[in-house]
Parts: sequence; structure tokens; C-alpha cells
Amino acid sequence: MKENFIAGVVQLDPREDYEENLQSAEKWIKIGAERGAKLLMLPEVWTYQGPTPIDFAEDIPGGECFAMLSRLAKQYGIWIHGGSITEKIPGDSVKTYNTTMVVNPEGQLAAKYRKIHTFDVDVEGAGSYRESDRKRSGSEIVVCDAKECGKLGLSICYDIRFPEVFRLQAMEGADILCLPAAFLMMTGKDHWEPLIRARAIENGCYMIACGQCGNKPTAHMYGHSMIVDPWGRVIAMAGEEPGVTTAEIDFAYLEKARNQLYTLQNRRENVYTLKKSY
Repeated sequence: MKENFIAGVVQLDPREDYEENLQSAEKWIKIGAERGAKLLMLPEVWTYQGPTPIDFAEDIPGGECFAMLSRLAKQYGIWIHGGSITEKIPGDSVKTYNTTMVVNPEGQLAAKYRKIHTFDVDVEGAGSYRESDRKRSGSEIVVCDAKECGKLGLSICYDIRFPEVFRLQAMEGADILCLPAAFLMMTGKDHWEPLIRARAIENGCYMIACGQCGNKPTAHMYGHSMIVDPWGRVIAMAGEEPGVTTAEIDFAYLEKARNQLYTLQNRRENVYTLKKSY
């Protein structure tokens, strides 16, 4: 069985200054590593929050952000889940991908995930959002083998509302479900914690969810990054300010929780068929 380790969420309040955002992330990654974290996660689209995100789109690997995370992962000997950043699409001057990168302790790209579900909604009191106007959807469910840190199921923000993604990751052996996000205050105050705890409980996995914080010109971000154990207990939670929040990932407890509810083993695929209505 794998040894226990410390995981951490690096909650950030990014703005329009790209270099300043990278510097802030580096500062908190250093602090998290000094606290003994072996896996650190950043929020969604944290390198730039402004009107022209396509101007800060990068290659993955190859961009400035990847280079920084690669250097830090190697320097501290840790796994870094890069949250998500804006990834270039060659030949496309309108759309980009919303992409996660996981960097191993050797500084290499271990996995990449492109957000499957674009945030196309109308939220009363918060406005309309059409992420698909500027983002192309991904089409692959990804589980990353992070060796001593277990298997990581990769998702981004709005994906949390589609439990099929997380169930498939659990069936593929995920130990930890990872969710970088930029949840709005309007939805976060009611939905953030219940959704995260539900995904952990129903799949028998740890859940690490790292959000943006801060009041932006067009939105107030909820923050409250958290780590939830496979029984659904919140074992660490941030507030509404930037910082690092950590908790221990206990593989023995993971097995104990799974061996009490058997939600994966007791599935009945033969009856999970949607009936057509005429």
C-alpha cells in the first residue's frame, strides 16, 4: 500500500497582470512545498483574468507557465497539478482549450486534460456565460498515474455537475478526483460543497477542489478550496483569500471507506438503460 502524503490547494486571486499571477503562484507553491506537500493544485484559468485571454494562450508543454511549473516541480521534488490555463489551438484565432497539465517531480508533463463541458448557462443574479464562444471542448476523460500520490482523475470546474465523468474515472482506478475551478459566489455558496462531497462519497475517492477567490470586475469568485475524504468529510477548507491549505491523504482510510459501501462493485450496468418515450 502507498504511504500517506500531504496534498495542498493553492488558492489564488488572479488579475490581468500575467507575470504577477505567475509570481503569486510561485510564492505559494514554495510555501506549500516547505510545508511538506507532495502534490499541489492550482485553480482554473489562473494565469490571466481579463478581457483578452486568447492573447495569453500557451503551448502545453512549451509555454512560459509550463516552464515555471516544470522548474518548481523539479526543484521541490513534488507533483504539481497546474489547475488549468488557456491552451493554444494551432491555426485558430478565435478559440482555445481550457486545459489542465500535471507535472511530475522530474519536471515532465505527466498528463493533459481539456475541459469537456463548456460553461454555457444563464444564472439568475449573476448573468449569462457562453464559454463555448471562445473555448473548444475536449473529448477525452483522463486519469493520471501520479505514482506515490495515487491515480488522479482530471476535471475542470463545470465538469463537477456531470457525475458520469467522475464515475468513469473511479472505474478506471482513480484514488483522488481533482477539480480546479473558478466558481461564482452566486452558485458556489449553495452548490460548491454539496457537489464536491457527493462526488467523493458516491465514488469512494478523495476529492481535491481548488478555486479562485476575489472580487473581479465581472464576477465575485467563491474561493473555499477544499479537500474531502472518501467518506465525504471536509478535512481542509480555505476561506476567501489567497493561500495554501493542506491535508493528509491516507490510503488505508481510502480502502476502509471503499470496503464499507461498495458503490462500484454493486453497480448494475444491465439495468442502466435510458428508455425512449414516444
